Amino acid sequence: MTTSSIATPAQVFTIVDSMDPDRFADLVTPDAKLTFGNLPPMVGREAIIAGCAGFYGTIQALRHTIRNEWHQDGATIVELVVTYDRLDGASVTVPVVSVWSTTADGLIDDYRVYFDLAPVYS
Repeated sequence: MTTSSIATPAQVFTIVDSMDPDRFADLVTPDAKLTFGNLPPMVGREAIIAGCAGFYGTIQALRHTIRNEWHQDGATIVELVVTYDRLDGASVTVPVVSVWSTTADGLIDDYRVYFDLAPVYS
């Protein structure tokens, strides 16, 4: 997806829900930061790929449902609910806010996810 167009939130979350960290990495700059909850930021495509792959290995699937989105000067804020299918077969839905900024070429350079994953692992 390394083109000059900016991916819409629906496109971003379709890629995230595919659970393919390489596809997600195609959305970000080489030196992008991804901050997942209160964990330290992952910096760079390779770290983001490894971090996403590690997370995906702890769940069976996930589905994002967009509730609201706002765009301002290269920044996107999205309010969602996300349903996580756990490895034990149960499903849990939690509220999430994702915030990202994009460069002039449309790639994400800073992506932050705010949520409480405790219900997914309890």
